[in-house]
Amino acid sequence: MKGTQAPSWSGDGTPPNPSEVSTTTYPYNVRSAKDFFKPLAVGAPEPLREIPFRPSRMIHFFPPSNEKMVAKLGDIVPTVDIILGNLEDGVPASDKEAARAGLVKVAKTVPMGTTQLWTRVNSLDSPWALDDLSTIVTEVGDKFDVIMIPKVEGPEDIHFVDRLLAQLEAKAGLKKPLLIHAILETARGVANVEEICGASPRMQGLSLGPADLAANRRMKTTRVGGGHPDYVVRQDPDAANADAPRATYQQDLWHYTMARMVDACVMHGILPFYGPFGDIKDVVACEDQFRNAYLLGCVGAWSLHPTQIDIARRVFSPRASDVAHAMRVIEAMGDGTGAIMLDGKMEDDASVKQCRVVVQLARELAARDPELAKIYDF
Repeated sequence: MKGTQAPSWSGDGTPPNPSEVSTTTYPYNVRSAKDFFKPLAVGAPEPLREIPFRPSRMIHFFPPSNEKMVAKLGDIVPTVDIILGNLEDGVPASDKEAARAGLVKVAKTVPMGTTQLWTRVNSLDSPWALDDLSTIVTEVGDKFDVIMIPKVEGPEDIHFVDRLLAQLEAKAGLKKPLLIHAILETARGVANVEEICGASPRMQGLSLGPADLAANRRMKTTRVGGGHPDYVVRQDPDAANADAPRATYQQDLWHYTMARMVDACVMHGILPFYGPFGDIKDVVACEDQFRNAYLLGCVGAWSLHPTQIDIARRVFSPRASDVAHAMRVIEAMGDGTGAIMLDGKMEDDASVKQCRVVVQLARELAARDPELAKIYDF
């Protein structure tokens, strides 16, 4: 990214002559592209050149300081794609150190199998973030796949974590780099989303954090994700009866932000996720919100309760009928060029690309989930 040098005004307040305005540009990021994939600390592992995609339909949160919840992990871990030990919001200040110690214990003692282990550390402006990162990386860094960083506002936050992780990885002798997942929770973060996505080869993905983002934007909703009954469009009045009731249609508060987040992630080859849906009892609206995210391009969502695990698994796995149709289109299109009519619908090059996305996802999920493999007839 480049900026333009600001023109100077004369002492008497006269604006500058446009012909005299300097157009000198300067780089905000002076790192050479050749250096981007070099370790940021001596002895740290080399950064990845491509973010691996593994089934990531749900990021299931658990509180590591809650022994009752930790005792259930043996049953929960095999049912989720990602299990995340939460150290940030939801953990009282008095329990921060206990949560950190509990997470280290979980990493050492609970078998993960093929389930990814993540953590959400405390925000970078908190007194706990540095200890979270240093403890996790140096004591159990080889057990973790991704570190989730909350309230990321710009690429400078990622640069800081990137360098720190490299130093800690070198100290711990880790052989693979830990990846970074950022949460969009402020208006500034949304405004800088493209720069955040491209700030480091460690960037694995982004999640939408609707509750903190709503507060930061001064949105007038107290809900954690989902729609709002007052955010509507209204049908035009009846020309023959102006006083007749007019239907309203509830809109999605998060559509713009989600779509922008997805575009930024795809642009930089990383993965977009929807965040939390707070109304645990409203499983219908939760499924609607997750499906909106899925259709827009998100690969998964957060699950805050076991009931949401099944919703995320169902929503973020392509329907068997969609997979079967996609395979028919791919087969009928041959080399993938031209256009054909299939079941009364036109299919062309773009159709094949869309179908390959669905089939590729289905195959990746089926490799992890035998039940899906059976449903998809793979």
